[in-house]
Amino acid sequence: MGLDSLGYTTVMDTNDMDDAVARVTEALKAEGFGVLTTIDVEATMRAKLGVEFGPYRILGACNPSLAHAALTHAPALGLLLPCNVTVRQVPGGMEVSFVKPTEMFQALDDPGLAKVAHDADVKLKRAVDAL
Repeated sequence: MGLDSLGYTTVMDTNDMDDAVARVTEALKAEGFGVLTTIDVEATMRAKLGVEFGPYRILGACNPSLAHAALTHAPALGLLLPCNVTVRQVPGGMEVSFVKPTEMFQALDDPGLAKVAHDADVKLKRAVDAL
């Protein structure tokens, strides 16, 4: 499995990180997800390592209903939550990638999680398509 198969990706026609993150947050909200965490990778690399790293954020997105279903079935699944979304500067705009839960959960080989992963995939794909 290549890294490209782990997520849905699009490039937004903006060079403004805050604008991109706001639009991604709204697209997620429309699908029932909230952003629980935001990691500013650029600022962290600068502060911790003293290196310059282009604009890059990692958003931790969660749909409470889907998370509840998954965690009720398998509490250890919290190790794979929340669903990560990356926003990074690329030539021509901001690249946004949404993780594919079906790919993450595939290694678990648990049929009880397959529907939750599929439902999350459908919602995240609609969110990326809305951008």
